[in-house]
Order: sequence, then structure tokens, then C-alpha cells
Amino acid sequence: MAPWGWGLVRRALRATWWVWLFPAALTIAAVLRNLLFLDYVHVLSAVLWTGADLFMGFVVGPVLRRLDPGSRMRVQSQLLPRTLLFFPVMAGTTITSGWYVGQAIGLLRPSSPVDGWLVAALVVVVFLTVQGLAVLLPTNVRIYGMMLLPEPDIERIRRTMSRYLYLVGFQGLLQLGIVFIMAHLAMG
Repeated sequence: MAPWGWGLVRRALRATWWVWLFPAALTIAAVLRNLLFLDYVHVLSAVLWTGADLFMGFVVGPVLRRLDPGSRMRVQSQLLPRTLLFFPVMAGTTITSGWYVGQAIGLLRPSSPVDGWLVAALVVVVFLTVQGLAVLLPTNVRIYGMMLLPEPDIERIRRTMSRYLYLVGFQGLLQLGIVFIMAHLAMG
């Protein structure tokens, strides 16, 4: 890991220490086999993950696109440590707790009447997860590393951020899709 990597991890842990409360609550709910508590963990982590994703895609992204490169770099350098752990932990907690809830209420049986909606949910969640962990997270770290160089290549950062912000918008659209699917599942 590059020298700036450990500093980034330390900043991320300090900025989002509270995010670890969600996997802890998930673990407690699963051990106690408390479906209501498990459902609360699922819904709250999903609301935080989805809300933050939509906010980033439809509010922060367009604002960042209009900032000059220096201002964009300053905002991004403050935003990255706060999102570095937040998104993967919230996504993991949401997906895992959703799996346990679905299993507990019988939605994951092959005879479930909503199996088409579950397949759709799985497809969207796979896209969200792969894009988030394999594309957005590494791009975030790469941009942060470029910004910490003694003489950052502003044009390269701008080009990378431009592509990145469109992907964040697509992530927001996927989140709207999962909200639609989950609302349908909740209503039966």
C-alpha cells in the first residue's frame, strides 16, 4: 500500500467509527434470532446506503461537476475518507440483513410467489456491489492518491472525476430501481 494509504485508512476509521455499529447490530440480531431487530437493521442500513447513494449521485455529483478543479479536489479530499468505509459497510450490512430477513419470512424458498422480484433484486444488488467495490471504491482511492502528489495532474484528475461522477449517477439510478423492487416486495 502506498504511504498515503495508511493515512487514508486512519482518516476513514476516525471519520466513520459509528458505521461499525450496523454490522454489530446485525450480528446481535442474528445471534438472538430477533426478526424485528433484524428487519430494523436491514431497513435503517438500506435507508442510509440508498439515501447517501442518491444524494451523492443527484446532488453532490452535479455540484462537483460545476466546481473548478481546485475546489473539487478540496471537497473530494474531505468526502473520500467519510465514504471509503461508509458505503461498503452499509451495503454489506443491508445485503446480509436482507438475506436473513428474506430467509426468515420464507421469501427465499423456490416456491415463493415473488421469486421474479427476488431475482430482479439480486441482479440490481450484484450490479450495485460490483460497481461500488470494483469501480467506484478503487477510483476514489486512485483520485485521492493523485491529489496527494506534490504536483497533481489536475487535467487527469478532472477527466477521471468526470467519468466517476457519471458512474455515481448510474449508481443512483440502480438505487431507485432497488427501492421500487423492495417496495413491491414489502407490499406482497
